[in-house]
Amino acid sequence: MAKRNVQVVLRQDVETLGVSGDIVKVRPGYARNYLIPRGLAVIASRANVRQIEHEKALALQLLAKRKAAAEESARRFQGLVLHVAKQVADEETGKLFGSVTLGDVMDALAFKGFGDVDRKKVVMPEEQIKTTGTYEIVIRLMKGVDVPVKLEVKTAA
Repeated sequence: MAKRNVQVVLRQDVETLGVSGDIVKVRPGYARNYLIPRGLAVIASRANVRQIEHEKALALQLLAKRKAAAEESARRFQGLVLHVAKQVADEETGKLFGSVTLGDVMDALAFKGFGDVDRKKVVMPEEQIKTTGTYEIVIRLMKGVDVPVKLEVKTAA
């Protein structure tokens, strides 16, 4: 006996099914026992579809406001140059004792008056910084809003 599939509207992204707002067909047991109790989906009725579309529109407006605010705060970082002084092991090559860490960058940001930046938003270069010179780090304010910042590593006098 073949069981009929039911249509549900996804309220959140489900990796194997789709993204929020999609109308998908699933087995009744999967919808009844997994998707609906966890709040991942609701049965696809006209009212539920309209509700999800309305929530999606509100979320898009909120995202646009957040992106505008992130771009506004990105202007604060324009032309910012951070300075980190480290002890040098070899003067000729500029090789450092240890490396420049995220903590060093956060201290330099705080010194410049940007102590409110979350450390999770600072993206360090893939290679560790082990020599003096100029490097570029990125401050990711939100998805799609990245601010490049120049980092100068110098010898500690």
